[in-house]
Amino acid sequence: MLAVDGAPQHILPVVSTNSDLNPYPGKARVAFRSDGTFKLTVFSDLHFGENPWDDWGPEQDTNSTRLMKAVLKDEKPDYVVINGDLITGENTFRENSTTLIDEIVGPLNTAKVPFSSSHGNHDNQANITHAEEILREQKVSPLSYTRMSPPGVGGQGGQGNYWVPIYRKKTDAVPVLILWFFDSRGGFSPGPNSTPLPDWVDASVGEWIESETKAMNAVWGQPKKRGALAFVHIPPHIVTDLQLNLNSTKNPGLNADSLDGRGSVQATTDASNSGQDDAFWNALNKNIKNLHAVISGHDHGNEWCSRDLIKDVIFCFNKHSGYGGYTGADWGYGVRNLLYRSPEPRDGVETWIRLEGGETRARIILNKYY
Repeated sequence: MLAVDGAPQHILPVVSTNSDLNPYPGKARVAFRSDGTFKLTVFSDLHFGENPWDDWGPEQDTNSTRLMKAVLKDEKPDYVVINGDLITGENTFRENSTTLIDEIVGPLNTAKVPFSSSHGNHDNQANITHAEEILREQKVSPLSYTRMSPPGVGGQGGQGNYWVPIYRKKTDAVPVLILWFFDSRGGFSPGPNSTPLPDWVDASVGEWIESETKAMNAVWGQPKKRGALAFVHIPPHIVTDLQLNLNSTKNPGLNADSLDGRGSVQATTDASNSGQDDAFWNALNKNIKNLHAVISGHDHGNEWCSRDLIKDVIFCFNKHSGYGGYTGADWGYGVRNLLYRSPEPRDGVETWIRLEGGETRARIILNKYY
């Protein structure tokens, strides 16, 4: 269900600075339904563009598109998030790599559902960049709320840091929910002489979080009635410890990917980089209040949630959605759904995994008791 008014226009602003702190003055506002609910569906790791030189690759893109159409038809979300690795940029051809974005957003355009994207390590490769994907998405979908980071925020290869306000009613001046999107970078720089990019959210994003939340509090008031939800493709390094203490009852869902390997979490491609995501992680948890969860993809075999007791924040994995990318024999494909039954931040959020065929599992409530 489309919960926006009017005909959306292409995204123009880069920096979220106007009198009411609305970063989308030329676009329709996204709002809760009239019954006070709001449903998000998260697609992750679609990996379009693999092996375009043979039949196998395009077939996987067709399968992923079929999954998207089926899920959108059944779930009827108010908002969609694509949480990284939209394209396998090391496989696709440079001359037509951005046109894969057209295929990815096609089902969303048809369903008339607003959406945002974060970007992953496979979206920064010799044949594609995060910035190119963002610009293409803005060009081919008026329903996209994806934006570029302000100048100086995000570091090399990390242009996708932004937030989206969600309102109780379309006419309200102050939002009740903020969706935050952070760019964990990774992958390689574009061109024939590619070099590795850092695989963590840059420290400049921590400073930006602090300044943005201060501006929000100044314009909208303290965040007592304002919830938050955060998305970043590569999970923060703290989830390695969370995996060691999972309980199948409290932390249901597939747990097939070990997080102690190189590249499985932020800042692990090089052992000397451990802890490089601390500035981001500390700023996020210090400044963003009523944070219901931080949600990541990247590790296709995981779909569990767990609370980080140190920061007192819940972390969740997505569900691998795309037929591209690595998989296991029994992992399946699907999405993570999140259902707000009320705009009140303390009421909690229901979340579960939905598989392509409609089966559901790992249903929990994200609240203070989880």
